[in-house]
Amino acid sequence: MTDWIGKTFTSDFGWNHLESLVDLGDRMAGSPGEREAMELTRDALEAAGARNAHIDTFEIQGWERGDSRVVTDGTTQDCIALPRSPSDASSGEFVDLGYGLPEDFEADLSGKVVMVSSTVPDHYERFIHRREKYYHAVEAGAEAFVFANHVEGCLPPTGSVGTEESPVGDIPAVGVSKEVGTRLARRFEGEAVTVEVDCETPPAESGNVHAELGPDTEDELLVTSHLDAHDIAEGAWDNGSGTAMVVELARILAEREDELETRVRFIAFGAEEVGLVGSGHESDRLGDEREHIKAVVNNDGVVFGRTLKFDTHGFDALEAAAESVGDQFDHPVSIVPELVPHSDHWPFTQWGVPGYMISCETAGRGRGWGHTFADTLDKLEVRNLREQAILLAQLVVDLADDEMEIQHKDEAEIIEALEEEDHAAGMKITGDWPY
Repeated sequence: MTDWIGKTFTSDFGWNHLESLVDLGDRMAGSPGEREAMELTRDALEAAGARNAHIDTFEIQGWERGDSRVVTDGTTQDCIALPRSPSDASSGEFVDLGYGLPEDFEADLSGKVVMVSSTVPDHYERFIHRREKYYHAVEAGAEAFVFANHVEGCLPPTGSVGTEESPVGDIPAVGVSKEVGTRLARRFEGEAVTVEVDCETPPAESGNVHAELGPDTEDELLVTSHLDAHDIAEGAWDNGSGTAMVVELARILAEREDELETRVRFIAFGAEEVGLVGSGHESDRLGDEREHIKAVVNNDGVVFGRTLKFDTHGFDALEAAAESVGDQFDHPVSIVPELVPHSDHWPFTQWGVPGYMISCETAGRGRGWGHTFADTLDKLEVRNLREQAILLAQLVVDLADDEMEIQHKDEAEIIEALEEEDHAAGMKITGDWPY
C-alpha cells in the first residue's frame, strides 16, 4: 500500500521536468519557449501514464521586451519594463508614494512620475497587488509608474500590467531594485524624471496542456499549475515548480488509479503571468459545466519552502482535507482561509467552485526572489518536491473519494467575502471584477 511513498522519495520524474523547463530559458506567454514548454509538459503527462494528453491553443496579445530607461538629470538608472507596459516615454515630477496604499493615491498626481514599493506594511490587513497600485496611479493621472522591490539584492521586479479588456496598460511602467528605488527617493524627489519603454505587442498564441486519469465520471477534480514564466529568468519557483508537481502527481496517481473514484484532470495553463488568460479561457470554455468541478487543486509556487501553504477561500471541506493530510503524515501544513483573487484557481473560484491556492511558507512578505532575475533552480530542493508530492497525491485521492462532499458557494457568498476582506475596490480598479 505504501510502495508509492518509497518510489516518490526516489523519483526524479518531476525534478527532471523542472530542469527541462528552466533550461528553455524563456517561457514568456506567447513565445516559442512557452510553446516548447507546452509540448514538454504534454509529453511528460503522457509518459507519466495519463491519457488524452493534448494542447488547447488560444490567441493572446503578445508582448516582447525592448529597452527601458529611467532618466534623471541626464543619468540613466537601471530598470526593466513591466510586461504589457505600452511602448512610450513620459516625463514628470518624481514622487515616492512609499507603500502605495489606496489612500496614498488620493492626491492629484497629474504630471507626476510615481514610485511605489512591492510590499505593504506588516500590520496592513491585506496584500496589495502590483496591478492595483498601477491602476490607482493611472486613475490619479500619473504620467508613469515605477515599481520598487522591497527586497535587497539589486534585483528589479517584473510583473504584468494591463487588463483583460485592454491588455496593454495606459502609462509606461518599469521595475527598479530596492537600491535604485532608495537612490531615486533620496536624490530626485520633486525633480524631473523620464520613464521610457520600448516594446512590441504582436498577436501571439498560447495554450493549455490537458491530460486525465481515473474513471470517466461527470464530476472531476482539476490539478493545475501554470507553465509560463517571465522572460527575465528561468521561472524555477514561479512556476516551474508547480508544473513539475503536476507531472509528478500524474506519475504517482497513475500507479494509484484504481483508488480514484472521480476523474482527475491535469491542466498546465499558459499565459498566467499576463492576466490568468489560460485559466480564464478554460473556465469560459466550461461555462455552466463548472458545476461539475469538485475542486481545483492549483499549484503555484511550491517546493521553495518545505511547509505547504493552503489558501482555502472559505471552503471548510478543503480546510479539513488539508488538515487531514497533514495529520496522516504527521507533517506540518499551513492553512489560510481567506480569499486569494490571483492565480489560476480564481477564474473558477470566483464563480463558487471550491479551490485551493497551494504554495509554500516563506520568510517575509511578497515573492522574494520571484519575478526577478534570481528565480533560478538553485533556490529549490528535490527533497521538498518529493515530500510535498506525497502529501498532495494523498490529498487528491481523498478529494476524489465518493464520500467526500465539497459544497460550491453561491456567487453572492464570494462577493460578500471579497467585500469583507477589502478586495472588491481594488478588483474594480484593475478590471478584475466579474460580477
